Amino acid sequence: MRYLFTLIFFAFAISHLLGQSIPVGKPAENGMSAERLNRIDPWINELVAKKQIPGAVVLILRNGKVILYKAYGYSDVEKQTLMKKDDIFRMASQSKAITSLAVMMLYEEGKFMLDEPVSRYIPEFRNPKVLVNLNWKDTTYTTTPAKSEITIRQLLTHTSGIDYAGIGSQEFKAIYAKAGVPSGIGNDNMVLGDKMKILAGLPLKSNPGEQYTYSLSLDVLGYLVEVLSKMSLDQFFRERIFKPLGMNDTYFYMPKEKHSRLVGLYQVKNGVVEKILGPAFDGVNVNYPTLAGKYYSGGAGLSGSIEDYAKFLQLFINKGEFNGVRLLSRKTVELMMTNQIQPPMTQQYGLGFGLETEKNDYQSISSIGSFRWGGAFNTQYWGDSREKLVGLIYTNMLGTQVNTGELFKTFTYQAITD
Repeated sequence: MRYLFTLIFFAFAISHLLGQSIPVGKPAENGMSAERLNRIDPWINELVAKKQIPGAVVLILRNGKVILYKAYGYSDVEKQTLMKKDDIFRMASQSKAITSLAVMMLYEEGKFMLDEPVSRYIPEFRNPKVLVNLNWKDTTYTTTPAKSEITIRQLLTHTSGIDYAGIGSQEFKAIYAKAGVPSGIGNDNMVLGDKMKILAGLPLKSNPGEQYTYSLSLDVLGYLVEVLSKMSLDQFFRERIFKPLGMNDTYFYMPKEKHSRLVGLYQVKNGVVEKILGPAFDGVNVNYPTLAGKYYSGGAGLSGSIEDYAKFLQLFINKGEFNGVRLLSRKTVELMMTNQIQPPMTQQYGLGFGLETEKNDYQSISSIGSFRWGGAFNTQYWGDSREKLVGLIYTNMLGTQVNTGELFKTFTYQAITD
């Protein structure tokens, strides 16, 4: 009986640990000014009052502790539903970094080498071809053999030659649309592997390794995770990443009991912020997170709370560990945070994140070595290992007239006092 009680207690303790929130810290005890952080409130409140955004949630971590965590405005303007801190947002391209983590976990297990051709594991990618000319009348095209195969490293860095459906170049939007290859969201009745095999037979925009083109490559890698792990991407994320990190509000498709927490989606039309009721770009059903789907897009498919993603980012600040759970080694994190893009390409990009480097044209206030990205629906984040700082700002907008991500970054760094 005592043994049974011990097991029950242990199971409860582990369950509690995995679901616990990030500890809260005081600004002054973590090198930040509460008075200066208060400048954020009037800024966001003014954006809401001027109807430039419907609402926002912001979260700042320093030294692994919550320094600021607030909600502003409305999740649904028409219903006057106030935004809540634990509301769930469509994260779109913030999914890419989570897929990159999954890939690198399998890399550490010796499942592949970064410079191996992806065709070794997904044979449909053998013998790629590059687009030469597109006939706009019937979207037929001519191609030439690619100079080399696509490697896994190139997929991680958007240098594979693949383009993007829905938001890419005009030529490839047409080619992908004709072939039925989606952008990755709002495609609940499709199957990832089926579409990636079709993508494999389509032409590339450029030879692998020659250009940086933001792309569907993370969807390809999501399928690679499925092939190597023999699990669906949803199952791999849930078992290997979300549960260990306590990311209990992140999903490809949300359970019904959480549907009410999904924020409304808005856009600026004719100078006015209005709710999107019909399809968004690429014919996307804006309610896709509430569908009972099976298309697991590693490039764009996830929705989640801001606190969940903060846990994910803190893992990288901690060099691969969070709350006593290690998912990556320090050396693998260092590799991911090293620029992988070679001249003449100028982008500064690691294995999953955009980077601040000495060569970066961006010249942000964040430290050299910081990492960042965002999503199509105006969610943004960055992590700064030197300052032990994580910042996230989520708004429920498709496009915006205000660079909320950079302004929030400025308001955060100006509050540092140590």
